[in-house]
Amino acid sequence: MHGPDMTLAVKAGLTWYFLLVAALNLGAVAYWLFRRSDDRAAPPWFEAVLGVAAVLAVVGLIFAHFDQWCVLGATLGVLAVLVIAAGLLPSLLKGGSVAPWLWFCLAIASALLGASYAYLPLERCFVLPHGFRDFVDSVAGPVTFFFGSVLALAVLLLFREQITNPAVGWAILNAFLVFYGLSMTDWDFRQIVAKPDNIPISLMLLTVGFFTWLALRRAVENDRRVANGQPVVEKERGEKVLVWPDLVYTELLCMIAFTIFLVVWSIYLKAPIEQPANLTETPNPSKAPWYFLGLQEMLVYYDPWLAGVVFPGLIIFGLMALPYIDVNVKGAGYYTFRERPFAITMFLFGFIVLWVLMVTLGTFLRGPGWNFYGPYQYWDPHLVLPLTNVDFADYFWLHWLGVAKPEHWFLRELPGMVAILLYFLILPPLLARTVFKKLYLQMGFARYMIFVFLFLMMAALPLKMLLRWVFNLKYIVHVGEYFFNI
Repeated sequence: MHGPDMTLAVKAGLTWYFLLVAALNLGAVAYWLFRRSDDRAAPPWFEAVLGVAAVLAVVGLIFAHFDQWCVLGATLGVLAVLVIAAGLLPSLLKGGSVAPWLWFCLAIASALLGASYAYLPLERCFVLPHGFRDFVDSVAGPVTFFFGSVLALAVLLLFREQITNPAVGWAILNAFLVFYGLSMTDWDFRQIVAKPDNIPISLMLLTVGFFTWLALRRAVENDRRVANGQPVVEKERGEKVLVWPDLVYTELLCMIAFTIFLVVWSIYLKAPIEQPANLTETPNPSKAPWYFLGLQEMLVYYDPWLAGVVFPGLIIFGLMALPYIDVNVKGAGYYTFRERPFAITMFLFGFIVLWVLMVTLGTFLRGPGWNFYGPYQYWDPHLVLPLTNVDFADYFWLHWLGVAKPEHWFLRELPGMVAILLYFLILPPLLARTVFKKLYLQMGFARYMIFVFLFLMMAALPLKMLLRWVFNLKYIVHVGEYFFNI
């Protein structure tokens, strides 16, 4: 740690952050009470309660900008949450599901946590224990990150019916928000996550996670309907509207709302403009724009011609080609999973794991020297990690055969070339007879060969990552004489 965990600015930010979490949970309570239940409606005076709470919150936010009034502003924010809670309490007491009581209690707990940051002195405010932070940093690593991401995706798909339950989804969101907020009490975490150009990446994670959850929820509902002989949601609801005025009017309102949002964003988050470029001084770490950080992560494992051109092009082409390779007519025009499990799994793996999470890895966890750092670890620009690169030819000739490597490049790299040829020649028919037998019968020879080639190219990235992490393997084929490396 190279800075204070808690400052006055952090105290004020965490106060309003957890008050916002409390307001979100109270919103969930109101939705559960007044929208999910057909026989219950919001009391006529509840709109007045929301109006009073909104006024208190706006005035509190105005006072929060002045150091001498920030505590008063926080008090008004706490009162706004309590006013909404008091307005919901009579409806809660009438009985019903346990879920709204859970969210109500969580809202009160979040409001109390936010109030503690407002009223307690700096030294008594809650911060993440150093032991917990050290443990997370000790187990963090590219292997943990990648395979943890794959495991999380597998759990999401296997237990989609349970996870897409609204109560479970809301619990996961709350856990993320609370953990994220408490992590902001760490100075090193804050320096990376709170950078103005990194905040959109956090929002991207939230939006990608939410819409993936929402799509799977609709897929689970449609799969249940198909199993019961009912029409899918898309056909039953007939979600069609007129372009004018419905669509254009909605787009206009969205444009106005997002214009206001971007104006407020630009006022509160300053553009991360640095000093003019200096040819004699290279930034460390030197990072590409956020949308290229996934490619920069691939450069750790492959040469630029592969990591920057071949693999991204084939991965994007493969994701676009999935609907044409898998020509199953079921699942067209509506969300489903049971009818197209393989196509959906491959798409989610390619998009989320191999793209979105690679961008996240490069943004938050790659520091000076492109070394991997834990989320609570200081980015030391002087850290040097010794790394000995070993090629496949070194393993084959020196370690396995115990002889010197041949001088001619073709003989030296022949084992690696044979390994790559076997990868692309043996696996397609082997997979067609085993794992992909059903797909082979559905697709036919031509479509199957296109599919399996794209699949093996996509699988080559995690396989090479695994070889690098476990065996420190740099190149399978290393023809330095002609700058050809794989």
